[in-house]
Amino acid sequence: MRTRLILAAGACFAIIPSAKAMDFTLDAYADFRILAPSGEVGWIDGGLGKFRFGADQPSPNVRFVEAVAQATLAVTDDLHLVSVVRVEPEQRTGIDVLEAYATWRPESSNDWRWSVKAGAFFPTVSVENDDLGWTSPYTLTPSAINSWIGDELRTIGGEGTLARQTRVGTLSAVAAIFCCNEPAGTLIADRGWTLDDRPTALFERVRLPDATVNLFGGTAPGRTGLFQNIDGDIGWYAGLRWDIPDLGQLAVLRYDNRANPFAYTTRDAAWLTRFWSGSLKTRVWGATVLVQALTGDTSIGDEEGDLFRTYFDSAFALVSYDIGDWRMSGRAETFETRNVPSFTLFDEDGRAFTAALLWNARDWLRLSAELINIDSRRTERLLVGSPAERSETQFQFGARVLL
Repeated sequence: MRTRLILAAGACFAIIPSAKAMDFTLDAYADFRILAPSGEVGWIDGGLGKFRFGADQPSPNVRFVEAVAQATLAVTDDLHLVSVVRVEPEQRTGIDVLEAYATWRPESSNDWRWSVKAGAFFPTVSVENDDLGWTSPYTLTPSAINSWIGDELRTIGGEGTLARQTRVGTLSAVAAIFCCNEPAGTLIADRGWTLDDRPTALFERVRLPDATVNLFGGTAPGRTGLFQNIDGDIGWYAGLRWDIPDLGQLAVLRYDNRANPFAYTTRDAAWLTRFWSGSLKTRVWGATVLVQALTGDTSIGDEEGDLFRTYFDSAFALVSYDIGDWRMSGRAETFETRNVPSFTLFDEDGRAFTAALLWNARDWLRLSAELINIDSRRTERLLVGSPAERSETQFQFGARVLL
């Protein structure tokens, strides 16, 4: 509760330009879509569908998707306060906070630079999602890796970066400690991988699959909070990045939330979640190429002292090419989960292909068309009368109005 009050106060403070000497900026967008959803019930409605939108949505469907605003208050040239809020129809709280943090980035007169960030923010791990509101500039829907990061991970703590400019590029080290992300791993174990562009807000409780809740004796709909500290431990992540002129960027990161997998509250459980991430960003024959791979595991214990572990892996490659105001992107990816002791009901294999075309029609308008196909196998679908293997296809036409 104390953490939530601090975050709420920080968010309110960050969006109020309280002094004329301070530089206040506001960036925002409203997102509208025409949808042809897949035939499986989406995860947001308790189904096992891999997309944000599913069979519960009429087809074709025209809808307001969300509005996101980022307020930045430059207290000084070095100190900035930032908050990102979202309004979204499926959000039970109406308006909620995605990020609220402060950054301190002093100027440097030599080859060394450093910065610190404190508050609630997305971890520095994505090579793909670097636009406002954890969105991608290449597609409407991010990869399974970065969908999961937006769904389950948030750094509520502090992060520091130290960089040095050398003759072979810029070498950077990042490290963070955080307190309140111990249920992370719940969704990747109970729901599996998804492709969605709806990151979890700080104060909401995410719906779990009805099939999972019913299987373990609960009553659907079931929900879990993701951003809380259950056992009092502190998590961390650390990584290295190498930015090479005229070549690109290489990065590696290790994440460990250090949760006690036997710790519970009356409603939620801690999951010990750890992973490695590696990424590459480069340009080949005028095209931008992104590659990222992530491998890790998450564990939970029961009252008898037994430990159940889910291993998860995913990788993708994205190629994007710009022609004037147009951007064409294609992405291929693969993902899987495995459970130990063997519980094949929650094992999963899948692959996905995405094609997207974006047009910056005006300074204030971006139009997008996207087609995704996912082939996946998850035995849990048998619990709801669906075949374990499913092929899902989703088409979206989007209009993003920049405010």
